[in-house]
Amino acid sequence: MKRVSTRSALLLTLCLAAGLVAPVTSIAAPPQAEFIQRTLTYKVVGETRIEADVYRADDDTARPVILWIHGGALIFGSRSGTPPQMKAFAETSGYVLVSIDHRLAPEVKLPEIVGDVEDAIRWIRHEGPELFGSDPDKLVVAGASAGGYLALLSGFRVTPRPTAIASFWGYGAADAPFESEPSEFYRSTSPLVNRADAFAAVGGEVLTATGPGMDGRWPYYLYLRQQGLWLEEVSGLDPLTQQRELDSFASVRNVDGDFPPTVLVHGTNDEDVAYAESAGLAAELLRHGVVHQLVTVEGAGHGLSGVGFDVLSDAIGQALAFIDERLGGR
Repeated sequence: MKRVSTRSALLLTLCLAAGLVAPVTSIAAPPQAEFIQRTLTYKVVGETRIEADVYRADDDTARPVILWIHGGALIFGSRSGTPPQMKAFAETSGYVLVSIDHRLAPEVKLPEIVGDVEDAIRWIRHEGPELFGSDPDKLVVAGASAGGYLALLSGFRVTPRPTAIASFWGYGAADAPFESEPSEFYRSTSPLVNRADAFAAVGGEVLTATGPGMDGRWPYYLYLRQQGLWLEEVSGLDPLTQQRELDSFASVRNVDGDFPPTVLVHGTNDEDVAYAESAGLAAELLRHGVVHQLVTVEGAGHGLSGVGFDVLSDAIGQALAFIDERLGGR
């Protein structure tokens, strides 16, 4: 076990999840016990071990859990990109924070990736109470960008459903137009990537995490967005013949009255994940009477880039307050 520093630098790159970018101010007193980190394996597939970092107070108290899922277009990223603000929030509020890896595309496809997240939730609920003192009845699933997308899927794909969901600049469907059509933003701001360069770093062993350099996968991501091929490559599903399967990976098309309370944070100038994704999901939540909050950040880009520090602090603070209210923070 090792001591966790809540002052570690926040990675602000898309590759590591477009992490939270504002500090936490908590009215709760920190727990007396030391806040520690453990790395555990929550799933094994063949020779692939899929791991989670568990942060909690070093005591025997059963505590509510926040499950954090990193971003990275399902292609890159790592549990090590957990925002230090989320760690500080968990520490001061008395929660367990579980940050997971999952297998990455394109070596595995969307159904297997979602299966990893579902298995992580089962692991937290069934084995977590004994392994790290989790309260199985109090679980918030949260994530940024693609991690937000995966978090939202837990709102209808797992039973029992989470206590609440927090999506930071996420999206509600794998086949949303911004993903399945060529991106004018990436075509105009980056040189066009040729197919050979794009596929040079993928197609080998199955990865569950990438390093700060994304293991050379950025050209692959750019190529997919420039050509409108992300959906095909990452999901392995054809929208012309497999729409029903795609619908099962779309939270926006599966909202009902039992969907968990949800907070959505998104910038209106997001060129990577369209703001309309969160706004459209908020409309569905409203239509079904689901408790929710849409935190709209005017003028902010992906990861809430491009706006002032006070604006960032307010937006992230609103989301953390939403989580705290559902988990009954101390």
